[in-house]
Amino acid sequence: MGQCPCFGSAQAAERERVAEADRMEAQEARAKAAEAAQRRQEEYEKSAAGRAAKAQMKAMKESKTANQGEPVLKWQMGS
Repeated sequence: MGQCPCFGSAQAAERERVAEADRMEAQEARAKAAEAAQRRQEEYEKSAAGRAAKAQMKAMKESKTANQGEPVLKWQMGS
C-alpha cells in the first residue's frame, strides 16, 4: 500500500505556493504599516503638539547654557 511519488511532489509544491502567498501577504502588510506610520508622522508634525515638540527640540539644541555638564536633577540630603 505505497503512495505514488507524485503525491509527495504535489504536496511540496502546494506548501511552497502557500509559503509564497504568506510571504506576499506579509510584505503587503509591512508596506501598508509603513504608509500608515508615515501618515501618522506627517499628521503629528502638522499638529500643535508636533510643532511645539519640534520648537522645544530646536531650542534645546540652540541653547548654549543648557546644563553645561551639570546634572538635571540634584539630590540634597536633609531639608
